[in-house]
Amino acid sequence: MARHGAGRGWYGKVVGAALGVTILATGASMWTAQAGAVGSSPKASAPAKPAAVKPVDVTIVHASDKGARGVNITIDDGPDPVWTPQVLDVLAEYGVKATFCMVGTQAQAHPDLVKKVVAAGHRLCDHSVSHDTTMDKKSQAYQSQQILDAERMITEASGGVRPMYYRAPGGAFTPYSRQLAASRGMRPLGWNVDTKDFERPGTEAIVTTVQQEIANGPTLLFHDAGGDRSQTVAALRQVLPWLKEQGYSFGFPVR
Repeated sequence: MARHGAGRGWYGKVVGAALGVTILATGASMWTAQAGAVGSSPKASAPAKPAAVKPVDVTIVHASDKGARGVNITIDDGPDPVWTPQVLDVLAEYGVKATFCMVGTQAQAHPDLVKKVVAAGHRLCDHSVSHDTTMDKKSQAYQSQQILDAERMITEASGGVRPMYYRAPGGAFTPYSRQLAASRGMRPLGWNVDTKDFERPGTEAIVTTVQQEIANGPTLLFHDAGGDRSQTVAALRQVLPWLKEQGYSFGFPVR
């Protein structure tokens, strides 16, 4: 999978300081302590673990629960106070449910939007704390912090609804990160069609990419944060009815 948006620097500017605080503040948290369940033994003094969750498959999922003619709309990098409401409005207009892959610090900053996403029937996905597309080059401790702290941030922001998937920023999965996410009940989530909307190539270019590449598989990648997403909103207004006209139905990634 392509490392989409690897050159974007907005996350480093916005969340760099917050991430440093998060690492220090949560290093011994019961969420991060869950890392002991994967590849190491927890210390005797570790706090009690959260309620048990059902592990899921560690393989990266692309398939739709709607079958061969199913499509999964996935929305990355938010929530964003400007663009997420607009994306939600378009999805509601066409009766489409989507999976929102949220950055932990964004969820923490905008809990009202996380709750709005959940209330509309969409699913949540852990997209790490700070959208580090080089996570696969970092230590297991760092990967654990990024995944588990984001899980906590999203769950708290939602009012208790846990993310059902984990999507590594830029597709930077590792065997360890996939196993850790799966042990927390979050299925690793890939994509088949990268719309490249984060590059703002123009609405028509985004639409054309979907039309030309939908045969590659059911999971489509869009973004609702990280910059001006007006092209994404406009493209969704064209893509969603077009997919319906082609006989596709909208679902969620298989768990």
